[in-house]
Amino acid sequence: MSNASLSPLPSADRPDVTARLRDALLGASFTADGLLELLGAPAYAALSRSETVPALRATRGDTPLELLVRLFLLQQPVPRARVADVLPVDACLESGWLDRAGDDEVAATVDVRPYGGADGEDWFIVSDLGCAVGGAGGIGRHARGVVLGIGGASTTLAGLTVRTPVSAALDLGTGSGIQALHAAAHATRVTATDVNPRALHIAALTLALSGAPAADLREGSLYEPVADDETYDLIVSNPPFVISPGARLTYRDGGMGGDDLCRSLVQQTGERLNEGGFAHFLANWQHVEGEDWTDRLRSWVPRGCDAWIVQREVQDVTQYAELWLRDAGDHRGDPADYQARYDAWLDEFEARKVKAVGFGWITLRRTGAAEPSVVAEEWPHPIEQPLGETVRAHFDRVDYLRSHDDAALLEAHFTLAGEVVQEQVGLPGAEDPEHVVLRQNRGMRRATRVDTVGAGFAGVCDGTMSAGRILDAIAQLVGEDPVALRDRTPAQIRLLVEQGFLEPA
Repeated sequence: MSNASLSPLPSADRPDVTARLRDALLGASFTADGLLELLGAPAYAALSRSETVPALRATRGDTPLELLVRLFLLQQPVPRARVADVLPVDACLESGWLDRAGDDEVAATVDVRPYGGADGEDWFIVSDLGCAVGGAGGIGRHARGVVLGIGGASTTLAGLTVRTPVSAALDLGTGSGIQALHAAAHATRVTATDVNPRALHIAALTLALSGAPAADLREGSLYEPVADDETYDLIVSNPPFVISPGARLTYRDGGMGGDDLCRSLVQQTGERLNEGGFAHFLANWQHVEGEDWTDRLRSWVPRGCDAWIVQREVQDVTQYAELWLRDAGDHRGDPADYQARYDAWLDEFEARKVKAVGFGWITLRRTGAAEPSVVAEEWPHPIEQPLGETVRAHFDRVDYLRSHDDAALLEAHFTLAGEVVQEQVGLPGAEDPEHVVLRQNRGMRRATRVDTVGAGFAGVCDGTMSAGRILDAIAQLVGEDPVALRDRTPAQIRLLVEQGFLEPA
């Protein structure tokens, strides 16, 4: 099917109706907290897996909230007379939020999902029918221009974005407007682009229904709608990063070969960022035979930018193809078509000598430093979201370490970061541990092995003594030459600061 098969969208030019609808939704507690209380944690979590049966069972009653959940989130027709007690039905029908279903029922024309903002705001994410609860679920294979709602990738990007007041923010490939909505809470001006005009319409609905300021919405691919002299303090993008043969689905397939779309996006960002500005991207990248993936990603980083690249997951080419074929619902179609598409995917990877695909995030920060810092690492372990403050702190530490040589580190004072614990690993009953591990319980939740001097040093750091004086005391305690200890320890101190175990006092 084409885009014509998608439902007509509500009017984006009726702020009076949108405001009345928003008031009605809030009045019925159609919010993230209200849903959790009504459905319970298991049924609420099931929605993110595209499973609606638990929620349907939990909304068999006749309260206003149950009615709205069935109508806007579960896409069930509901009695018009009953809805009239909760919503401005006539206005919603006229403006396109609702449609008639039979003689005495109405149905929603779009998904509307309650979404809680970072500071407790009650927001609403609008998307195409069937796409609010866990993704396309097979709808994408029928309609190329389908616009998805909130998903794991969206919340990941929103959580790792640095949230500080800025003048200008840019959301590239806005989709249903989730990142633009977040940016509107701390940016004076928000610009959002998308190649899909339907997405821009839905993003406008998301912002309006959430009570957020309107964004400057521009049609076009990535930076194409942005003038050459326009720069921003914050750029975010959850782009169509899927590495696929062709560009069948607008919401996920970028249309460029391999990982060229993500590479091009990152490389073009440097000149668009103001000094000190941040850019955050989700991306896929190829693991090519004979090439280190970190070298590949480092080559993407534009001049004049610090970068922190984190690989969260790696899939071999068969796993990757199966993931996205299932995302489009191809596994439920004609087996011959499924096999042909699978085969085409593997042909594409074989031609490019791709053995696996990595997924993760890329953060850039514009810097005037002579030697920008580029950190590329693999971290598949659990983290604590939101991570924006951890991301900001990473770049603060980059600045600190760049301006402090070893002598300056020894003169500096440090404190142990909050919620760091020490673990001693060794055989039961042994007098001394085989090694000592410091572990974070916040942010990246890193763990790093240290020697006894490093463990003792970190444990004493409370900001009162310089690093050098602490090492002198340790040298006296263990009977080691203090000069030798001062010579060999700064590298370990630098690592502990870089990874966030120690903080400058």
